[in-house]
Amino acid sequence: MDTSELHNVPRNTGWIEVVCGCMFSGKTEELIRRARRAEIAKQKVVIFKPRIDNRYSARHIVSHSEQSLTSTVVDDASEILALSENAQVVGVDEGQFFKANLVEVCEKLANQGKRVIVAGLDQDYRGKPFEPMPQMLAIAEYITKTLAICVVCGNPADRTQRKTQSADRVLVGAKDIYEARCRHCFEPPSE
Repeated sequence: MDTSELHNVPRNTGWIEVVCGCMFSGKTEELIRRARRAEIAKQKVVIFKPRIDNRYSARHIVSHSEQSLTSTVVDDASEILALSENAQVVGVDEGQFFKANLVEVCEKLANQGKRVIVAGLDQDYRGKPFEPMPQMLAIAEYITKTLAICVVCGNPADRTQRKTQSADRVLVGAKDIYEARCRHCFEPPSE
């Protein structure tokens, strides 16, 4: 939900919004929507993405529906602080690919009076919490959980099914490697 749609919009303070869910649920699309609305409101917006996410573009965040927005690529969340000094709104895509210091960085930005929007997977391919997103959820003022459509049965999906045998927790990919599944159709890997 966009903060402009809320009854009690914060004033003279910063805050953190988290958009989470499984793959193909529209997280990046929602981040782009919120960032574009802030730009229309003449706010200074900066968007960041981790270097590891090179699926669609090296310099843009790109949704699976091919919406895009220019972004700054960083290797570590600590870089975001200096690069967003003049921003009013700071967007971070693929939050699950950052280290735990993303939480501290977002806290600092919000304490500086900035609106911080973080999008990312809340669960990994095993259906387990995907750090640092659970910690982001704990400190956020606003949380939006997006759902996809289960490719097996058509129900609302909140799990990411990996279609390959890799046991690496981080494996960057799209429809070639992952699909959205509901709780019933999700098949977690055997440990």
